Amino acid sequence: MHCVLYTAGTCRSCQWLEKPYPQQLADKQHHLQSLLAERDVAHWLAPIAGEQSAFRNKAKMVVSGSVERPLLGMLHRDGTPVDLSGCPLYPASFAPMFAVLKSFIARAGLTPYNVARKRGELKYLLLTESTHSGGVMLRFVLRSESKLALLRAALPWLQQQLPQLWVISANIQPVHMAIMEGELEIPLTEQQALEEQFNQVPLYIRPQSFFQTNPKVAAELYATARDWVRALGIESMWDLFCGVGGFGLHCAQTDTRLTGIEISAEAIACARQSAKTLGLQQVNFQALDSTKFATAEGSVPQLVLVNPPRRGIGKDLCDYLNQMAPGYILYSSCNAETMAKDIGMLPDYRIERVQLFDMFPHTAHYEVLSLLVRH
Repeated sequence: MHCVLYTAGTCRSCQWLEKPYPQQLADKQHHLQSLLAERDVAHWLAPIAGEQSAFRNKAKMVVSGSVERPLLGMLHRDGTPVDLSGCPLYPASFAPMFAVLKSFIARAGLTPYNVARKRGELKYLLLTESTHSGGVMLRFVLRSESKLALLRAALPWLQQQLPQLWVISANIQPVHMAIMEGELEIPLTEQQALEEQFNQVPLYIRPQSFFQTNPKVAAELYATARDWVRALGIESMWDLFCGVGGFGLHCAQTDTRLTGIEISAEAIACARQSAKTLGLQQVNFQALDSTKFATAEGSVPQLVLVNPPRRGIGKDLCDYLNQMAPGYILYSSCNAETMAKDIGMLPDYRIERVQLFDMFPHTAHYEVLSLLVRH
């Protein structure tokens, strides 16, 4: 992938860009294998890769510059802004939207926030595009509600220019720090869920729910989990840290008893909407802390699927999984180091298979799926 921003030295987010892509995959696979070197792995499967450019469905843009000439991109540590509107990681549909949004910022009088001076209102623009429908979700992250009236008044012009904006909201983040978003989300359109679809499974994205940024590889990840689980013939499963339900909804069949647990109420609302669309009857999604739920629940499913944040599932949940002893654990991880640490605390399980999914080309990051079987 060629990137003029990288060549000019203005953006080095893709740290491995100069490394040939086959070597990137080989290095990631070697890293993963070294983390699990002390455990026997019955089957190492070949890494899954997608496109090397234009693969992101999401843009998180710091707004800087002036209201007349805003910049969309990032800030270096010294505060120097970099415009990333031409970043080759984004699909071709994003650049025209960025151009219109810059005009809109000026039209609406949304002064970009200045970190050093602690002045201004517009901090971030968060853009997510559905690869299924082409619809787009746009979130304005503002310092306060003082510019909401101006924003609402100017929205008809923006919607006329970009009719694909199906979901629009304003997030209020008043803290003078580099925190992406706050708790308060104010809907600016009647529709507040964007439909995506992977492998004929409808998934819904709401403004504050997490969703993968690489749709093609994410679809492969979900399909792989589905195939592994269905081959086991299980009838009951938990999906912990379930997000919008992608894993559980892929793995569940009409007679599968599925319980999905996620701390985010927004994400649970999405998962329930998907289950209703699919007509699944024995599905129960709840907005709870996954560890607290698991350690308080009396029943034991045949399979527990975990998809934790980067910190992993931790000692308490590992201890409880050892105690409750489900037949299978399916571990999806965005941080192989914490996954390996957690697996080390599950001595009663052997590693049946492991597969790497390159969700983040040109960086050291990757996702991994591991199937653990009780001895």
